[in-house]
Amino acid sequence: MLNSIAPYFIFMYLGYRALEVSYLLTLVFAVVAALFAVRIFIIFHDCGHGSFFKSQKANKWVGRITGVLTFTPYYAWRHAHAIHHAGSGDLDRRGVGDVWTLTYDEYKVMPLWKRMIYRLYRNPLFIFVIGPSLQFVVLQRLPLTSGDKEKWREIRSIMWTNVALLIMIVVISWAIGFQNYLLVQLPAIAVASSIGVFLFYVQHQYENVYWERHEEWDYATAALHGSSFYKLPKPLQWFTGNIGFHHIHHLSPRIPNYKLEDCHNANEIFQIEPLTLRTSIKSLHVRLFDEDRHKMIGFHKPEEAPAE
Repeated sequence: MLNSIAPYFIFMYLGYRALEVSYLLTLVFAVVAALFAVRIFIIFHDCGHGSFFKSQKANKWVGRITGVLTFTPYYAWRHAHAIHHAGSGDLDRRGVGDVWTLTYDEYKVMPLWKRMIYRLYRNPLFIFVIGPSLQFVVLQRLPLTSGDKEKWREIRSIMWTNVALLIMIVVISWAIGFQNYLLVQLPAIAVASSIGVFLFYVQHQYENVYWERHEEWDYATAALHGSSFYKLPKPLQWFTGNIGFHHIHHLSPRIPNYKLEDCHNANEIFQIEPLTLRTSIKSLHVRLFDEDRHKMIGFHKPEEAPAE
């Protein structure tokens, strides 16, 4: 927590002071702060799984606090994320806490306007640039993002997070000015949210990812082959809190992030083919799941690809 949260505030403060020199320098500090914000989100994430501390009381309190820092309501996110874990890779349990994914057959029978919306959603500019900021800054302020209108604890979590954010913004704006706050905070949350969404995307959207109908779905297989091993350079692995060992995390979410690499090295079953920064770029081109081939494809099957 010390090497994640403290540097985040330090670089945010440096970003503010850099406004006196150059906004370009402010953006540099904001990007570094964003990397620490990603690491804070991993702490938040582990608290949501009850794995960061042995004490569940500590997990809840730190989860609430880090949720405010990352603009994410703790209980609402925990509820949606638990649904994601319970049905990851299950074609009959899509829709909550995951990336909107259609099968090829579903897409083919959609009316044109729905196809256009899906194409817009899956466009890299939207899904990695516009969408993340919209999600973290706006949509997570709304009670509908809890995933279940009847879950009053999740709704209260959203409202109390909004109150805490409002208090934080008012206090900081009183100290340094609202415009100065926005000039530092907005680029930091934009970069952090984009990184986070990209990580989540490549961990579940790649060519040979596992998807099955519920009758054939298997939890362990979905964990090991429906979640990637994203092998990152050591500095990026540190900033992302080992979340690249996502196959292990899905198999056993109660393993904290700081034990995932040890787990990977100690068990041969986890030695699967990794994604790398280079190979993960291919994931940007997958759009639909082809149930016939059991793999992700673009908007056209290979034999139906339009002529050049």
